[in-house]
Amino acid sequence: MTKNKENEHTPMMQQYLGIKSQHPNQLLFYRMGDFYELFYDDAKKAAALLDITLTARGQSNGQGIPMAGVPFHAAENYLARLLRLGESVVICEQIGDPATSKGPVERQVTRILTPGTVTDEALQDAKQDNLLVAVSHEKNHFGIASLDLSSGRFILQEVATLNALQNELERLKPAELLLAENFPYTQIWDHKILIRKRPLWDFDHATAYRQLCLQLKTKNLQAFQCESLKLAIIAAGCLLRYTHETQRTALPHIHRILVEQANDFVQLDSHTLTNLELLTNLQGSREYTLLSILDNTTTPMGSRLLARWIARPLQARAPLQERQATIHALHHSALESLQDMLKNVGDMERILARVALQTARPRDLVKLQQALATVPKIKSLLQKAEAINKEKLARLQALPALCTRLKNAIVENPPQVIRDGGVIAKGYDEVLDELRGLSENADSYLQKLEKKEQARTKLSTLKVGFNRVHGFYIEISRQQAASAPKDYVRRQTLKNVERYITPELKIYEEKVLSSQEKALAREKQLYEALLKTLLVDLNTMQETAVILAEVDVLANLAERAKTFNYQCPTLSDEPGIDIKQGRHPVVEQVIKEPFIANDVLLNEQQTMLLITGPNMGGKSTYMRQTALIVLMAHMGSFVPAESAIIGPIDRIFTRVGASDNLAKGQSTFMVEMTETANILHYATPQSLVIIDEIGRGTSTFDGLALAYACADDLCQRLKSLTLFSTHYFELTELTERANQVKNIHLDAKEYDDELVFLHAVEQGPANKSYGLQVAKLAGLPKSVLTTAAKILSQLEQKQSLVKAPVKKSKPLKTPNVLHQALADLTPDEYSPKEALQKLYELKALVEEVDA
Repeated sequence: MTKNKENEHTPMMQQYLGIKSQHPNQLLFYRMGDFYELFYDDAKKAAALLDITLTARGQSNGQGIPMAGVPFHAAENYLARLLRLGESVVICEQIGDPATSKGPVERQVTRILTPGTVTDEALQDAKQDNLLVAVSHEKNHFGIASLDLSSGRFILQEVATLNALQNELERLKPAELLLAENFPYTQIWDHKILIRKRPLWDFDHATAYRQLCLQLKTKNLQAFQCESLKLAIIAAGCLLRYTHETQRTALPHIHRILVEQANDFVQLDSHTLTNLELLTNLQGSREYTLLSILDNTTTPMGSRLLARWIARPLQARAPLQERQATIHALHHSALESLQDMLKNVGDMERILARVALQTARPRDLVKLQQALATVPKIKSLLQKAEAINKEKLARLQALPALCTRLKNAIVENPPQVIRDGGVIAKGYDEVLDELRGLSENADSYLQKLEKKEQARTKLSTLKVGFNRVHGFYIEISRQQAASAPKDYVRRQTLKNVERYITPELKIYEEKVLSSQEKALAREKQLYEALLKTLLVDLNTMQETAVILAEVDVLANLAERAKTFNYQCPTLSDEPGIDIKQGRHPVVEQVIKEPFIANDVLLNEQQTMLLITGPNMGGKSTYMRQTALIVLMAHMGSFVPAESAIIGPIDRIFTRVGASDNLAKGQSTFMVEMTETANILHYATPQSLVIIDEIGRGTSTFDGLALAYACADDLCQRLKSLTLFSTHYFELTELTERANQVKNIHLDAKEYDDELVFLHAVEQGPANKSYGLQVAKLAGLPKSVLTTAAKILSQLEQKQSLVKAPVKKSKPLKTPNVLHQALADLTPDEYSPKEALQKLYELKALVEEVDA
């Protein structure tokens, strides 16, 4: 709607259009009485997204105005749906009094809800962080700032490659991503990420630096160790500006910055996060994930912290050993009592964020009071168990005076919102008690008045009553109405009765109704003052919440260790992995039969286990459980094994499964090669590498050559700790070339023409693939299996005839040529077409060597 036509509309629509013009790309929820209304295109869009009725509001400018609305008391459900769909919503409230307004009621935008900045309990997933992320760039270097507004957690980091940026965004899974309008790499993001383009002036370093210093109340950023992180500071400045725009209030709970360095953590790329099914399974749910097994936390903030620990395992030994010590102490003390106490803590972290933003509701304050009242008990128990260090114990503050004030201020079971009153407890404020007294004594007054008027008028049907529409009244039956005294003024006529008001009753009515309005206003005033007083101790309470969340996670891990018979791993400074009778933490809880445990040994003398065996034999489970045990050890958790010695690990890589990526124009083989290239570029001797079949999706010889070359590179050049499964039995000859490679297999046996998987790791290569037997289990038709058996026999006979010449072809020289060719590749610089061309060149090279 153009501005020059605004004066052709009603005053109310002119007001609406003026506000809407400031927020053209967001849905405007415009408060009108008991509804939030939407007009024009907003109404059409909301009606389609929310499945609500699209109607019209009279005429303005000669045309019907499309309109849709939702009741204000049910708005949260609709807002949550819109936010999940990636929409942003501007909330415009009535701030004027309709009774005294001469023109349209004064309205004002009070907040802007976006997917990355919500803090309302009803609009968030209690068990998932809700992150707003901003990214700045300079050539191929990137600054990343992430903010969880519902906790105040503000983290900066910088990465030096596009690949590293993609991995971080996969880990963070931002609800909203802020990018400069000229950001050149947007085509690589997952389509699920909601991107907001921001103007270039939001990415100015000097402005960002000033904003951060202002927010953190400091002259410079040296104390936060981010002074030199130019790109991260720029991203943080953009993020802060956007947050202030949407919240329209101070952000006192954001009072520090955490800087993360990549080498502080065990790096998990996006493929590893997906393939190991750490937080979500391949279908996108939490079921059958490591998180689903480990998460028996008591508080929502504990659940979110556990998820962060899983996705961000630590390298440093000291904090891991401290976590182990706490788990051990809680394992042998009053664990159940502690978890019972933690139930009273609730989501203290998010409640405090709402306190900071002055949007906390009455029930938030009741829960906060309960949490603070529980702190002394938790602190005492932890002290007796010697479960956490003295420094953390000292930071656990109960704030008894504040706890008492909250207890005295808020009723035990308050209504959800302050607007209807009944929130402030009796005895907290004399003025409020006096105003309430007038209203609360109305029943007694009306009873006395009724008896008095019955005696005066001698009318037996006379009653005194009240309703919300007409107020106080004296009611007389139609038969006796003619005898009503002259001072009775008719107020309402019903079928069988007449209702009246008297001067005395009118004065009392005005006094009571006025007191109710004044009481509501007084309550609101007292509540807002109470919220402000909480800001004084906000930082202290946030510190307490952080420690309580950590205690919850560690108590949870102690309970899981006790329940599932996990053992404390030894964290060694010597490189290697030595697991005795390891188990898969998820699979063992899902299957009905006993889980077959197995050993793993990798060290400098034995860097690769080459794994063969039939499909469904347990190769993938064995490799994944190794990765999960290592990851759990680097969380500080106990692990599913009889014992485990885990050396330093800097990265965990997985190349597991295969699928097309049609959205990016990549075939199964291309996806497989891209993931493998990532491993060969970034793996180190301290990396754990899991490769479950490579070389499929192309010819047998091409696949074998690539698998051999990759395995050779991992053990000869990179010397990474590697579990490498394959169906190419020719690869088992790699042990003749490399002493640090060892063949193992997962065995199966045939009994009465039936295949039985033993799932036990045995030494040496497998002697048979059992492909036809697995196909039979899968239900292939008998005729197909018979044909396959005949063809297999023919192929095996042919193979035996050419077996000697194959050995004379000196295949061990081939990997040297392939090694050099692969080493010269730079996949990050190739387009998909160029990458495919390089694969054809590799194929030609294999054929040339064979010739």
